[in-house]
Amino acid sequence: MNEQGMSQNGWIESPEHNTDGNSLTALDAKITDMFPGVTVRKDLVNKVKGNALVPSYVLEFLLSAYATNTDQASIESGVDRVRAILANNYVHREEANLIQSKIREKGSHRIIDRVQVALNEKTDLYEATFSNLGISQVIVDPSLVKAYPKLLVTGIWCMCQIGYAYSGDPREVPWQLLQLKPVQMSRDDRENYMQQRSQFTDSEWIDLLMQSIGFNPDLFSDRAKLLHLVRMVPFVERNYNLVELGPKGTGKSHIYSEFSPHGMLISGGEVTVAKLFVNNSNGHLGLVGYWDTVAFDEFAGKAKKAGRDLVDIMKNYMANKSFSRGVETFQGEASMAFVGNTSHNVPYMLKNSDLFEELPKQYHDPAFLDRIHFYLPGWEFEQIRSEMFTSGFGFVVDYLAEILHNLRDADYSDRFEKYFELSSTLSTRDKDGIKKTFSGLMKLIYPDGKATPEQMEPLLRCAIEGRKRVKDQLCRIDSTMEEVEFTYKRVSDGEVVAVQTLEELDYPQLYWRGRVAENSEDEGEAESSVAGDAEAIAGNEAGASENVNALPVARQQETATMTPVERLAAKADGKQWELVENQRGITYYKLFGPYLAGAKKIVVEDAYVRKPYQLRNLAEFLEMLLRCKNPDEDVAVHLVTGHNDPEFVDAQVNGLDELVSTFSQLGVNLTYEFRDTLHDRSITSDTGWQILPGRGLDIFQKFIDGDWLNPLLRHQQLRRVKECKVTYRRIDEK
Repeated sequence: MNEQGMSQNGWIESPEHNTDGNSLTALDAKITDMFPGVTVRKDLVNKVKGNALVPSYVLEFLLSAYATNTDQASIESGVDRVRAILANNYVHREEANLIQSKIREKGSHRIIDRVQVALNEKTDLYEATFSNLGISQVIVDPSLVKAYPKLLVTGIWCMCQIGYAYSGDPREVPWQLLQLKPVQMSRDDRENYMQQRSQFTDSEWIDLLMQSIGFNPDLFSDRAKLLHLVRMVPFVERNYNLVELGPKGTGKSHIYSEFSPHGMLISGGEVTVAKLFVNNSNGHLGLVGYWDTVAFDEFAGKAKKAGRDLVDIMKNYMANKSFSRGVETFQGEASMAFVGNTSHNVPYMLKNSDLFEELPKQYHDPAFLDRIHFYLPGWEFEQIRSEMFTSGFGFVVDYLAEILHNLRDADYSDRFEKYFELSSTLSTRDKDGIKKTFSGLMKLIYPDGKATPEQMEPLLRCAIEGRKRVKDQLCRIDSTMEEVEFTYKRVSDGEVVAVQTLEELDYPQLYWRGRVAENSEDEGEAESSVAGDAEAIAGNEAGASENVNALPVARQQETATMTPVERLAAKADGKQWELVENQRGITYYKLFGPYLAGAKKIVVEDAYVRKPYQLRNLAEFLEMLLRCKNPDEDVAVHLVTGHNDPEFVDAQVNGLDELVSTFSQLGVNLTYEFRDTLHDRSITSDTGWQILPGRGLDIFQKFIDGDWLNPLLRHQQLRRVKECKVTYRRIDEK
């Protein structure tokens, strides 16, 4: 091994793989055992990157050679080797003259740089330009161009041996390209990849994919993980058109710049017909002819302009997978991803325009937008924080990117049709969008294409929701656009399932702009619900729940003599709630209040009231009861929970005792008992109702609760919920 960490004859000399996994999680141990040599500890990238402006897949390529061991000593040794390679071989622009001098003095030197090749028509030779080294007109052997055609487009990162031989003729370029190897994996390992997939559960595999793109899966809900995977669909599905608009800092463009050597991220303002499709002057194909995915960064911005010819060619390409320049028609397979920032929140956009409002005028065109297969709601992604990154193992991104590149040949778009039928009202483009998203998610999670109906259904729902978000906004923009039913039927039982977007559930009065909800029993009740939702989001839920004027006249007369508690109790209708993951606007008061209003005795059975955040949930439940009783009355609450978590035994008792003391002064008398055999969750009261909350009180997703400035700490309606059902049933009063 020489001083740069290279073998004398080869490119990289890899150490033997050591799997001393004593400090690994169970998932990391399985990952490194099932996929030796193609995984890497993800936090190492930032350790070695320093100020080297190289993509993550370049660094992971090096780390996969030296730091794939799992024992700490070998990892540190491997990291040191990679640092040495970057220190000795990576070319910083400001050090270009120094490296040129080193090459001259030594005769040759190995470098890491971005290389782009062009044909010099006057000499009939291929010539390379080295981005950071600052040299050009370096002769390239035609066999290299044939082997790596992307050298001719925007260039690729390579490890090169550069020589120097001055002949005395000033017309000759002294630089020589002695060796070139792209820093990427080229082998197709699909067979082994699919075989090893069977060793992982669905949740383990999704967590592996999340760790592979750098995130700690423990900090994301199931829905959030699935939305992150949708970002990867353009890499695995041909001619897939995706748009993601949302707040800044959520990592919208990161995956397109760092994840794959088969993807290209360009600024939305730099797009030209010649660069994207074909240059008429020389006949050279543009980006769509060479890359799997072309992503347009900073695509949003009303003031931005685009040529009509570019938009027209893009529309034709997005619909027909082809484009014409002059008399010739070209085919392309590149997927397109359009990402940009929004200036306003979702309710503002729904009230004043539409969810595409930030797009430039030329793209805010129904004909263009109808070609979008999926609208990824960027507002559902949290802003990136340091604790969200993983220190676990994942695939070397270049290995995974190569797998996804080869899986583009597969088509799983019809795999669900044996079990589910899409609504016949959907247009061809609606169905195409749904099928392509479903196919992409199948290839990511079930790469062999085999899945049960139960495994397929969440993917189908996600695909339908993403296309529905596009179509619903099109109906706002173009009044002639016909509305359709985004439903599917289960073949097994004939049940028809309607799919809704989260925005539709969170802001129904804005989403439908005053239209009556389809499932309301009468107009008055629908208006009451809308008013209640609007005020709840504004933080005035109590006022919304007692909005008597919104009720029909007969109901107003009936409730006029009721007390506030009686009016609240009158709202109990026994209808089941189905909470959608990431939904907002849900509170304990909305779920439980009508069924506990006026109660004197309540029994809460929940095995998991142990940890600090679970005690906080109980405290918020007790606070809610203060609004469900008359001020001059007391309510007795008896909690039955578990007590077998050794980490929180003392803290649990101390917390419960504090709640007993605090709320007894407010007319809510808490008692508790421990029962470690408890499994079911229920809330039973002497009002004659029993509530069966699928997750007990633990319905909210994790959020930062240590910061009193965070409004989520005080307003439940602003939090996102977990997917669950809440069922109500009448029981005999005791």
